[in-house]
Amino acid sequence: MLLDDTIKAQLAQYLELLEGEVLLKVSAGTDQVSQEMLQLVDQIATMSTLIKVEKTELERTPSFSVNRVNEDTGITFAGVPLGHEFTSLVLALLQVSGRAPKVDESVIEQVKNLDGTYHFETYVSLSCQNCPDVVQALNTMSVLNAGITHTMIDGAAFKEEVESKDIMAVPTVFLNGEPFGSGRMALEEILAKLGSTQDASAFADKDPYDVLVVGGGPAGASAAIYAARKGIRTGIVADRFGGQILDTASIENFISVKHTEGPRLAASLEEHVKEYNIDVMKLQRAKRLEKNDLIEIELENGAVLKSKTVILSTGARWRNVGVPGEMEFKNKGVAYCPHCDGPLFEGKRVAVIGGGNSGIEAAIDLAGIVEHVTVLEFMSELKADAVLQKRLHSLPNVTVFTNVQTKEITGTDRVNGITFVDRESGEEKHVELAGVFVQIGLVPNTDWLGDTVERNKFGEIVIDARGATSVPGVFAAGDCSTTPYKQIIISMGSGATASLSAFDYLVRN
Repeated sequence: MLLDDTIKAQLAQYLELLEGEVLLKVSAGTDQVSQEMLQLVDQIATMSTLIKVEKTELERTPSFSVNRVNEDTGITFAGVPLGHEFTSLVLALLQVSGRAPKVDESVIEQVKNLDGTYHFETYVSLSCQNCPDVVQALNTMSVLNAGITHTMIDGAAFKEEVESKDIMAVPTVFLNGEPFGSGRMALEEILAKLGSTQDASAFADKDPYDVLVVGGGPAGASAAIYAARKGIRTGIVADRFGGQILDTASIENFISVKHTEGPRLAASLEEHVKEYNIDVMKLQRAKRLEKNDLIEIELENGAVLKSKTVILSTGARWRNVGVPGEMEFKNKGVAYCPHCDGPLFEGKRVAVIGGGNSGIEAAIDLAGIVEHVTVLEFMSELKADAVLQKRLHSLPNVTVFTNVQTKEITGTDRVNGITFVDRESGEEKHVELAGVFVQIGLVPNTDWLGDTVERNKFGEIVIDARGATSVPGVFAAGDCSTTPYKQIIISMGSGATASLSAFDYLVRN
């Protein structure tokens, strides 16, 4: 029985929202994955009279497609879409039945206006929290445009195919048989890669804002909501909504919520923001800040947005090691998300660079999947919490090197090893392995500011207790600022502080 009673009860509620008949075309063999897939399809079909099942032969076995009666929508699941991909299946059923996707009308028009044939294939891991965003975006595009098809492929069920295509990171997307992209991509980002973008002219007629928030993570969302609730003109411009938490697998310290996942929290933030009259501009990066009569934010597309006050909440990103081989072998053995890419290294030897909480948590997770984990820490001792270190040292397939400096990640067409130096003796060592997971902390996304706003030696924007920066009318919040302790709940609080301070500034000026 694949679905437990709790999942079935939740699924039954969703299936009540079906608006029309759905036909599942199933291609199955005698293997175990096929049997599990048949069991899943049969369970779903018994829960709604609107779902029919038909045996057929598809490009891959085991797989099944989700269609309208007498109309193929181009949505196919190769493997068993459980784990993080179960939501993708539920949404596909609803959208194929006729339920409108929760996508901005302007984005829907962009998808519908795409001309040509687009056959997408996405290789996923069912434990990957980044994969569903890509799968759901491409499934939605398939529903909206008859020229688009999409197949989700579980890498664990099609290992030979994954290895033959040299796939070492998920999600990895192919378009018409050629590599298209890897990593998390929102629907708007996919459209941008296809050449369908908003140019500067789309921003030309925007009136000045009272508060313009730059960044769409927890701090930015909090700041925008607090501003909008004051009834003032509010805008939020962000490269990707959700920010860093999109790459966070498990969140257990968000007070009042015992457990959630980063992508789920990011979706909740965006949904909350959309409840207010906030001008949300996604997939846009800030390029320059200048203080004139109004504060001007120039975007990378050339558009200039003006506002009476600005709140900078651009967050932070994973820090790179900065050694030869890191960039050359990114997604070819060099990875940054153990939850996403760990299953691709099953039975192989890997290294984790970093001995803080993130690094040790990664090593512990990977040890349950791979043959062996080598942990490399620059300092003379691990920095992770004692409970994590105790767990790590109890594992038989982990080796820890402290006081070492990574010199090079080696390989030919993919990673084959790592070279490091003992900082005390100067002895150089090389370890043969298939993957390297980089977990060495964060660097604030503030390079674009240059000297316009005071920053400290770490690149963090210097702020006072009210979130004010060195530039009057410009405030900052969250991980891009000197706010101590980089935590989600603290970022939200600092976003609220900055927003209330911006409102106070408007009142007084």
